[in-house]
Amino acid sequence: MERPDSPRLPHTRRSLLRSGLALGTAAGAALTGGLWAGSGRASAAAAVDYPGATWAPASTANYTASNRPTTYAIDMVVIHVTQETFADTISLFQDPAHAATAHYVVRSADGAVDQCVREHDVAWHAGNWDYNTRSIGIEHEGWVDDASWFTDAMYHASAALTAEICGKYGIPKDRQHIIGHVEVPGTDHTDPGPNWDWVRYIRLVNGG
Repeated sequence: MERPDSPRLPHTRRSLLRSGLALGTAAGAALTGGLWAGSGRASAAAAVDYPGATWAPASTANYTASNRPTTYAIDMVVIHVTQETFADTISLFQDPAHAATAHYVVRSADGAVDQCVREHDVAWHAGNWDYNTRSIGIEHEGWVDDASWFTDAMYHASAALTAEICGKYGIPKDRQHIIGHVEVPGTDHTDPGPNWDWVRYIRLVNGG
């Protein structure tokens, strides 16, 4: 999972604000029970860019509002691993003090997809501003040193999501345009790590 990389907040990887989890959960509940619930189911459905995703909005303090691909071309997908549970990841993204988020989070057990940031906005996920502006960030529940988190359901759901994103923006479905967080210049992250099966993933993205 990316830590803050906004131009205004030079935090480090270990700056997870664990004490902010309660605040993040409360903020998420407030959004779900208040503004978003009040908008109705139709509004929630309209908020997601990917059919089948559930809208779990990140705090607006954790990304940059934009109008991509008009403001910035989108030519890349960045694959992450959360180093957190699915629920805690969503809570962190809803914590305004966390200063990081991704567009999507994929759950290990069943491949469920939550969308946290609209694709037209710039999520702070890559640790590199240029790469943030150009990419869609997808987090995957689990830990880089434990392959058991990378389930069949997760691979298939994530690959379908990435394939849809690539088709929408004309992104080639290859390893030059679908990259790991570790490949982003200037980052100190290692995800998705050696247990991520890139051959299988790219094959699935391409319909294999």
